[in-house]
Amino acid sequence: MSTKIEKIIERNNEIENLLALPEYYTSAEKSAPLLREKAALAPAVEKKKEIDGLNIKLSELRELLSDPDLYALAKEEEKEALERIEKLEKELSDILDPADGEDDKSVIVEIRSGVGGEEAALFAADLLRMYTMYAEKCGLALDVMNINETELSGIKEVTFEVSGKNAFKRFKFESGVHRVQRVPDTESSGRIHTSAVTVAVLPEPTDVEIEINPEDLQIDTYRSGGAGGQHVNKTESAIRITHIPTGTVVECQDERSQYKNKDRAMKILRSRLYERKKEEEENKRADARRSQVGSGDRSQRVRTYNFPQGRVTDHRVGLTLHKLDRVMDGDLLEINEALINGEKNEDFDS
Repeated sequence: MSTKIEKIIERNNEIENLLALPEYYTSAEKSAPLLREKAALAPAVEKKKEIDGLNIKLSELRELLSDPDLYALAKEEEKEALERIEKLEKELSDILDPADGEDDKSVIVEIRSGVGGEEAALFAADLLRMYTMYAEKCGLALDVMNINETELSGIKEVTFEVSGKNAFKRFKFESGVHRVQRVPDTESSGRIHTSAVTVAVLPEPTDVEIEINPEDLQIDTYRSGGAGGQHVNKTESAIRITHIPTGTVVECQDERSQYKNKDRAMKILRSRLYERKKEEEENKRADARRSQVGSGDRSQRVRTYNFPQGRVTDHRVGLTLHKLDRVMDGDLLEINEALINGEKNEDFDS
């Protein structure tokens, strides 16, 4: 919050200096945009000024606490000032960081194994387990929509839906490249390998936000099947949907019912198209912050899980925790809160 309010105060002072110049105060056309911007900044500026004034008053009151005759009065005024500061800071925080309208949305999460072959696929399976336990700790429902497994119980890719209160808030910072450093079970020499897995987090849009023309879809059916004991249907229940205008392809084969697979594939498609639309809009506003941490690009390394040293590091806020075992068991709340605070204070390392 401190960084944001400092920038607001600085901009407010710049505007006041500009409005004092003859070319501005003599021209309604030039001054009007600045006056509108100043009015928009005013609520935050006024609250910050009041907080600063109360902090000065607190310092003066605390000097009076050493006087026995004034102690009781000074103590009472100190209490009132502290309560007022707490209230103002909450109001200022709400102004600077209004609730994200997408926080309560359900999300579609996609995990894909990257560099590292089978070890990356095994770590993708570990991440799915981690997110399943994390969702449970947050009181959220997690439903696997589509999964492509390997022969050794790894995961090439998996798509799942998370729903419940603050679902997007609890998962939105997971987007990016997750790097793992550990000795694979198949490594006889004990050499540490580095592998990577990509995670994409897509808020699930409403029908109003994304309209899909049925004529723009190519829908194909085929027989589902896979490794790792996954069932193989004798009927063509698997679905592949291609959105022709964008070339976006979605497949779903986890359900035995063609109808259910189609429904799930449409959910995934809708979320991908929504994310695409959102990114296009954000790219048009170069000065607008992206809705996910940093650039939100999947190629961005966001976190490293170092098994030999038992630590996990989130590179966006420089947070390192020496409790990797607990993190892998779904204890992500501390990391999530650090990222939320980092976003508020604009402390991300991009």
